[in-house]
Amino acid sequence: MSVDERFERARLCYERSVFGGDAAALAAADQELDAIEADLALSRGRVLHARFLERRADGEDPRESALFERAAELYRNLGDERGEGEALFWIGVLHQVIRDDDAAAVPALERSLELATGADDRRTMSYALRHLGIAEHRAGRLDRARERLERSTRLRRDLDFPAGVAANLVGLAYIAAGQDRRDEALTLIEEASALAEAAAAKGIIPSIDEARTALTNGFPPA
Repeated sequence: MSVDERFERARLCYERSVFGGDAAALAAADQELDAIEADLALSRGRVLHARFLERRADGEDPRESALFERAAELYRNLGDERGEGEALFWIGVLHQVIRDDDAAAVPALERSLELATGADDRRTMSYALRHLGIAEHRAGRLDRARERLERSTRLRRDLDFPAGVAANLVGLAYIAAGQDRRDEALTLIEEASALAEAAAAKGIIPSIDEARTALTNGFPPA
């Protein structure tokens, strides 16, 4: 449902209350407005996260955490498991990427995966699995990391999300190298490069080039 439709439904609820004497309509209006607020909070949080990635030296913007937490709370109260799962994913990413705290990130990511699976939100599933795989990799559990990233990659291929596939292949290449599968690692890097170029995913290319250089120099685990 679009934002305009939700605003219109909230307006109609107001009229039912004021002119029709329907007191219950106000609760329905609150739900429509809460859904709008949740979507807006999630979107604003994502933009702040992108700004962090662009200017890491500036550090964390405290508004980001507050926005994702508010979105998760609103979606939870609305019974919107798909929305809550996405908000929890971003909470997990904030802990993992900004605060370098996998211990705090993993529970949020696991709950995100659970809710996204129940809602058949395969895109959020792919993201949660990717970042759970990153956590496993950083903990040295390479088999588990590979399983998570491969599941994420299959979902992204099914979703026709080549930029996301390319990003995952870089991680899988590091894992392959860490397991002494150097030829496979190189193949994964070249596929990632081709996918990124075709998708004009310029933001991924530096990490691909870095991985290719690391492979040439013996590819130590990332």
